[in-house]
Amino acid sequence: MEPDSPLDVRDDAAPAHAAPPFVLHGFWDTRAGARVVSDNAQSKDATLGEMRLQLKTDKGWDRVFIEFTGDGVFDAVDERARLDIRHLRLTWSPVDSLDIRLGRQVLTWGTGDMLFINDLFPKDWVSFFSGRDVEYLKAPSNTVRIGWFNDFMNVEVAYSPRFDEDRHITGKRFSYYSPLHGRTVGRNNKLRTNEPGHWFDNDEIALRLYRRVGNAQLAFYGYSGYWKSPAGMQLLPPRAVFPKLRAYGASLRGMVGSGVGHIEIGYYDSYQDRNGTNPFINNSEFRALLGYEREIARDFTAGVQYYLEYMADYGRYRKTLPFFMPKRDRDRHVFTLRLTKLLMNQNLILSLFAYMSPSDKDAYLRPNVTYKISDIWTVEAGGNVFLGDSKTSFFGQFQNNTNVYAGARLSF
Repeated sequence: MEPDSPLDVRDDAAPAHAAPPFVLHGFWDTRAGARVVSDNAQSKDATLGEMRLQLKTDKGWDRVFIEFTGDGVFDAVDERARLDIRHLRLTWSPVDSLDIRLGRQVLTWGTGDMLFINDLFPKDWVSFFSGRDVEYLKAPSNTVRIGWFNDFMNVEVAYSPRFDEDRHITGKRFSYYSPLHGRTVGRNNKLRTNEPGHWFDNDEIALRLYRRVGNAQLAFYGYSGYWKSPAGMQLLPPRAVFPKLRAYGASLRGMVGSGVGHIEIGYYDSYQDRNGTNPFINNSEFRALLGYEREIARDFTAGVQYYLEYMADYGRYRKTLPFFMPKRDRDRHVFTLRLTKLLMNQNLILSLFAYMSPSDKDAYLRPNVTYKISDIWTVEAGGNVFLGDSKTSFFGQFQNNTNVYAGARLSF
């Protein structure tokens, strides 16, 4: 009798299982946080209380790639559930040197460590101040992003057909200083805004040109749109507004000695008030950033930055400033310090990020402890500490929002 052919199909052969069209992964995250000082402007001491399920998947076919990342969130502070789509993006590469990315996506560029000059994509300051994972500082936008890569100068263009503002502080969860009220206000006096919300009429476009120069990356930036957080005021009816903005800048990042250094500059052209005589629209500004980071001991890194905001036409600003609005300095100086220590085979992370402004005489401290229990379980705790001599300064206005938080995450 002849031996069985390898091509024979037996009735008792195990059925083949086709690979699933999509593979889901993500995490389940739960967090809670509360103020450590009383705030009469808020009805709740809780600043964070949520369960979050993130699901992520992607799929590629030749030159087409699709990505999805979505968060289902139950927020006990706001007492509601919501769906936050962070990525729903299609990438098409018709040729090797060209990428076209269309859809909802989180975008970022620039050199700063939690300081932004030419990165004028939306930020989520509510998440940042409440103790959510730092990835949520970057908010998604509906954008077409085109990248052309070549040997001379790489080009990226990001176009948003409708203005995407920052998720800024409104008083709903965190109190802020209101010049109209002359005091810190919160949930009962939420900030009302006039958003530029018309498709294609209120659009944004951002440009980046970049290339390698030796061991450094040189980049040039341009932006046309609006101030990302309210930068002006309408008196009747009282509303915060988003004036038009054009921005131009450059950056350089590379190895300096045994660490990494960066420098970034930008000019904010607030062209609706280019001569600086309208006190209800932010003046144009020059901004600069200088930073350096290196390992100073085994598993211990430190980073420092210096940041400057310089107001143009300051004399005209002073002459036209209404009596009820607090005066800004011409120069705002901010220093940052980042310290990160890894322990227990790098499963325990101790970190501190601090903003300190000698001109405003205020500070914002972000201590954090993260422990990786296993490959799938992580726990963390931290705080958001606001300090200041004045209730009208940038960080000082948030003193009653000082909070601590803790969380746990199961990844899969």
